[in-house]
Amino acid sequence: MGWKDLHRVREHILHESRVLLRSCDASSLVIDTLGDWAKGQDIIVTCFYFDHAVQKEQSPPEIMGSLLKQAIRGLEKVPPNVAQAFQDQKNVIGGRRLKLDEIIQMLQGISSTQCTFICIDALDECMARHRTELLDSLVRILRVSPRTRVFLAGRSHIRDEVEKHLAGRIAVISITPTEDDIIGFLQEKLGEDTIPDAMDQSLEEDIIKTIPEMVSGM
Repeated sequence: MGWKDLHRVREHILHESRVLLRSCDASSLVIDTLGDWAKGQDIIVTCFYFDHAVQKEQSPPEIMGSLLKQAIRGLEKVPPNVAQAFQDQKNVIGGRRLKLDEIIQMLQGISSTQCTFICIDALDECMARHRTELLDSLVRILRVSPRTRVFLAGRSHIRDEVEKHLAGRIAVISITPTEDDIIGFLQEKLGEDTIPDAMDQSLEEDIIKTIPEMVSGM
């Protein structure tokens, strides 16, 4: 992913309502760049990364709760209703987690008055039943928070599902690596080899030649 692509994606995120990327590999770079850009500005950037290994544990309340905590950390002062809700939660015997509706309402309140970016990576790794509830939760936030931007990254097979839930609010950008990107990545990884004697120059040249050809043919 070149800097022109990165600039193009950032501009879409800033000026379009929603963005879905096809390439998950590029999303981390976009999120890091967005976070760096927002530093020192009155902007909140929240992120959540899906992990296939713990799909069942990554439920909508956990996801939205993580985003809420990050949003709160980005505030100079915690809103009284949010502070009270967390205090009430602690006062319940044994404690209890906030309900999804409560989390959404708090995020609605914060994002309606503060420019907020919600970044979700590897959305395709979210369980289907959880993904529907998550997308519905995001729609609820967007309806009352015009200053909120949502950046979703995932493989192309979930595109129809995302467009169905975010109808009229989505800009789609498909990003695929160029041959130069692949070669640069391979050279970087080969340079990190801790056992350089295990590979001769001929094998290294064969790897750098063959793998880009295989990827381009997929």
